[in-house]
Amino acid sequence: MKALLSELILFDSLKTDPVLRQIAEILSEAEYSAAEDAAHLSALRARLFSEVHHILETATRYGFRDDLWGGYLTWRMMTDEHPLALVSEKREMPNGSAADLFEMDLKKIHALLHYDFSSLEEKLGTAVLSTLRHYHAVQKNERMYFRSLSEIVNSLRERLMQDSAALPQLMQDFYRDYGVGLLGLNKAFRIRELPDGTSELEPIHNLEQVHFEDLLGYESQKALIRGNVGAFLEGRAFNNMLLYGDAGTGKSTSVKAALHEFYPQGLRLIEIYKHQFRHLSQVISQVKSRNYHFLLFMDDLSFEEFEIEYKYLKAVIEGGFETRPDNIMIVATSNRRHLIKENLSDRKDMIDQEDLHHSDTVEEKLSLVDRFGLNILFSRPTHEEYLQIVRKLAARYDILLSDEELIRRANTWSVRKGGCTGRIAQQFINSLAPRLSL
Repeated sequence: MKALLSELILFDSLKTDPVLRQIAEILSEAEYSAAEDAAHLSALRARLFSEVHHILETATRYGFRDDLWGGYLTWRMMTDEHPLALVSEKREMPNGSAADLFEMDLKKIHALLHYDFSSLEEKLGTAVLSTLRHYHAVQKNERMYFRSLSEIVNSLRERLMQDSAALPQLMQDFYRDYGVGLLGLNKAFRIRELPDGTSELEPIHNLEQVHFEDLLGYESQKALIRGNVGAFLEGRAFNNMLLYGDAGTGKSTSVKAALHEFYPQGLRLIEIYKHQFRHLSQVISQVKSRNYHFLLFMDDLSFEEFEIEYKYLKAVIEGGFETRPDNIMIVATSNRRHLIKENLSDRKDMIDQEDLHHSDTVEEKLSLVDRFGLNILFSRPTHEEYLQIVRKLAARYDILLSDEELIRRANTWSVRKGGCTGRIAQQFINSLAPRLSL
């Protein structure tokens, strides 16, 4: 096993993976250990158990089943962003020497998938690795955040176990259909700040599944978003988007729905908070050469007068020396039309100087909004529109109340909440405790 790992060229992450490397070292030491050296073999066995524990943790987290050893190897392959894979994501893999190296690596990985641990396990006095090959666990809770990812891993692992000659085409098809690494396998990401001051992208796994149909009304707003995101994905001219209006009117829901609808076409989302804006340039540099399109999403964005992070955002949207990549779109939601709090004192220089032009302070603050080319208003629904939303949600969740009783309770709820929005309508329906499908 140690020799197989050491000879990998493109799939370098398998060779350097701590778990695989440790297991290879343990098996190598066990092979050359004397059978009568019980203390040493016991220590090797304890080390092996620790590495198996790491495999079990990963398998439980991502829902591997049956062959956990094969599932772990498959997972490491899927997340390996080696050079040939990056060239091949969402397009055909090139031929030539690189393809030959790719095929050589796959033959070694195929051997690792079928590796026979029996003789060494006999020496160590444990069948723990063979147990991983035929692992069965009772799933008491069917709810799984990683269900789709689990299905991808298990399906690919089953096909990788077949004839090694078919593996190059199999992996080409996988890179074309799913992409490469974490960016290919996940829809959304957040920024995780590291101790050294840098940052990395972290997948958001428990992402709410939202469709445009779930947002009742706002048809013109949804059409504008769909059209703009569609142009973005097709390589046509597009605008950065600011979705603004009353709280609970569906601004964030619309962004989530766009992500869900256009994910198969290569759309991804990176959520970023205003205190992380200093990392914007670094994040963009990480994704600008990838074959995906990214929404840089800032939810509920607003700035107080003492906050200056908006200057980072202005430079990224438009005005910096480096051109923003064509695969980046800035999307923000806000309850404020102008994003930055404006005071009467901001206009003081107009009053003092009797200047006919806008105050410099006002211009500075309004210029951020001007850099969003598409501003979409989500206004609060009327009371009658609120009741229509309640009726449609009640029908969707099979609420067994008469229309008269439903409307009476909905009105009472809106008075208690102090408003009539789509969010308040959903909260009212939730208060009736409908049964939710898993």
